[in-house]
Amino acid sequence: MSKPKVLVTRKWPASVEEKLKSLYDVTLNKDDRPLSTDELKQALRDYDAVCPAVCDALPAAVINVADKRCRILANFGVGFNHIDIEAAKQQGLAVTNTPGVLTESTADIAMTLLLMSARRGAEGDRLVRSKQWSGWCPTQMMSSDVTGATLGLIGFGRIAQAMARKAHHGFGMKILYFKPSPADQTIVDELKAIRCDNVEELLRQSDYVSLHCPGGAATYHLIDADMLKLMKPTAHLINTARGDVVDSKALIQALREKRIAGAGLDVYEGEPNVDEGFLALDNVSLLPHLGSATIATRTAMGEKVLANLAAFFAGRDLPDRVA
Repeated sequence: MSKPKVLVTRKWPASVEEKLKSLYDVTLNKDDRPLSTDELKQALRDYDAVCPAVCDALPAAVINVADKRCRILANFGVGFNHIDIEAAKQQGLAVTNTPGVLTESTADIAMTLLLMSARRGAEGDRLVRSKQWSGWCPTQMMSSDVTGATLGLIGFGRIAQAMARKAHHGFGMKILYFKPSPADQTIVDELKAIRCDNVEELLRQSDYVSLHCPGGAATYHLIDADMLKLMKPTAHLINTARGDVVDSKALIQALREKRIAGAGLDVYEGEPNVDEGFLALDNVSLLPHLGSATIATRTAMGEKVLANLAAFFAGRDLPDRVA
């Protein structure tokens, strides 16, 4: 019996790619080049399974391609708002993701950005590299305290809770959170977390606001100009969730006018394109979507995809099905 044909759209950790080669008739992306829309359409015609990443746009126009052979989109990543889920359901395409394994690494990046923004780390690095640093003085680059400050989390899923643990137990931070329904009481008690009734209440009280909500129409530009006006002028905004949760133009304006103290971003609207306005600002720390970028985490994500593929081709229930 011939092996199922599988396409991997981007380069994966070598150990996972070796397993794929042993199990399937797999096509790998050795050059790690993003596929075009036409190439993605052709992939759906030519392969039994396509393994996209969060950088691959799969709207209805791609998913509805005629003469489709593909039966599963085994996504490398926990987020799947780049895939038109309704179109996939209508076309009978299974969709899976890789939850759970990237929780701690993404929370680490959120804390990294919080600390970078609070202590002006990126700005200080640029100062040293430019050879403009003239030496220590008592008032140079004074910044914000983290220990004992208030962290507000918009969304309170696994990543937000992991960040809250690091912030509360490591830095003694007070934890506020907003989600539509109350969180597990055990976690709330452990962190002494306080649920806000709405986003506005959280923004007014927080010294640091970290975004952990899903993407999609419901959260598009959730943080806009009006929401930013509610934040303290000493507050910092951290985004490791989805780029379009924040109105980039509004954030740039707020940072430029010093209406908030700073921001730390790992995700962007329309990435890999980054609004030029951010690049001219000293009070924003910018990372290239590093949330899950550790060797162990990216390997575990690949193993999750392998488990979903194995279950699919064996006719078993999919462990991480989203459609």
